[in-house]
Amino acid sequence: MKKTFTRKRRDVLKAMAGLFSGGLIMKSRSAAAQNATSDTTRTPGTAPSGLGGRSSYEALERWVAAPSPAGVSMTPLEKLSGIITPSDLHFERHHAGVPAVDPHSYELLIHGMVQRPLKFSLADLKRFPAVSRVCFIECSGNGFQAALPPQSIPREIRAGQLDGLFSVSEWTGVRLSTLFREAGVRAGARWFLAEGRDAALMSRSIPLAKAWDDALVVYAQNGEPLRPEQGYPVRLLLPGWEGNASVKWLRRLELRDAPFMTREETAKYSDARRDGRIEMFTFLMGVKSLITSPSYGVDMPGRGCNEIRGLAWSGTGRIARVEVSVDAGKTWGEAQLQEPVLSKCAVRFRYGWDWQGKETIILSRASDEAGNRQVPYKEHEKDRGPGTFYHNNAIRAWKIHNDGHVTFALRDMLT
Repeated sequence: MKKTFTRKRRDVLKAMAGLFSGGLIMKSRSAAAQNATSDTTRTPGTAPSGLGGRSSYEALERWVAAPSPAGVSMTPLEKLSGIITPSDLHFERHHAGVPAVDPHSYELLIHGMVQRPLKFSLADLKRFPAVSRVCFIECSGNGFQAALPPQSIPREIRAGQLDGLFSVSEWTGVRLSTLFREAGVRAGARWFLAEGRDAALMSRSIPLAKAWDDALVVYAQNGEPLRPEQGYPVRLLLPGWEGNASVKWLRRLELRDAPFMTREETAKYSDARRDGRIEMFTFLMGVKSLITSPSYGVDMPGRGCNEIRGLAWSGTGRIARVEVSVDAGKTWGEAQLQEPVLSKCAVRFRYGWDWQGKETIILSRASDEAGNRQVPYKEHEKDRGPGTFYHNNAIRAWKIHNDGHVTFALRDMLT
């Protein structure tokens, strides 16, 4: 039974890997761009519009894999600047598609081990003191490509195809602790169930301590109402924890004294270990970094002075340090962190490098303020069961070829 399960899991991973064989579908330049005048000082531009858009010269889209109600689309990390992900490029992961929820009839139910079961409309939620926070959401399966059997790990994969189930936004809403105080939590309550309004009835058991800490019920993202694919009109936000637990299209919260053992935390979202144990409720997203430039599709511009750039983040708190190696891990140098450096959020890092055209492998590793440090793939995998791909935050590697071309190098590091 164990071998069958492992084989099926590997087959699924290989099938998912095949979905990334194509490239990003780039829109061709619009007619306006193709016919643009060479001297813009002689021709009036376009008039103001009701809704702004990107330049017709810029092509930005998510990487779409498994385009089905249970599919994903991934943020093109290698094409972005700063730490905020544009709302329309925030990654998607759904289990039964995106529901169309009418905000006028929306209600959030809080019940179970409470003194006063309550229902809140969207207008009710907006009457409470608003809180905004910039933080990341990351799917627990992010980087699953790096958990494939070594011979199946792709070399031609962009940073966004590898780790693009990760995005950063400014989220606005109300503290979950405020709502629970309104309902009056009864003694003995230790967990709550968060349930969504999608066709999958996505449900997760969450320790009550997270509600008292930093959990939010949010209705806005980057200054506007949530996008439908991000949970409009209301979602749960659990900073630093796996994205699946931040339930979208939130419809009810039920408190009780024990976890609910839902399908999503028994059949899925648990971690198998080599000794046969299954670890559940492994919510925390570990410390991680990713070089986005140079990377596959973002080749070296030439010999001489170059800058290695990337992102680092941790579910525990702030990133304290990022180190970069340009010789396959033999030596390491400290990168510069670009402000702002926020807790449970991404930070940009930069590292100057005088490349002389020689083939090499570059790596990055991050450390957070709690002392956690990103580790090599072999160390990361030593206790993980076959086919396990959740929470893969091992060190990523890129191979720089002597012509400046870049490929994903994890397979090279393992063989």
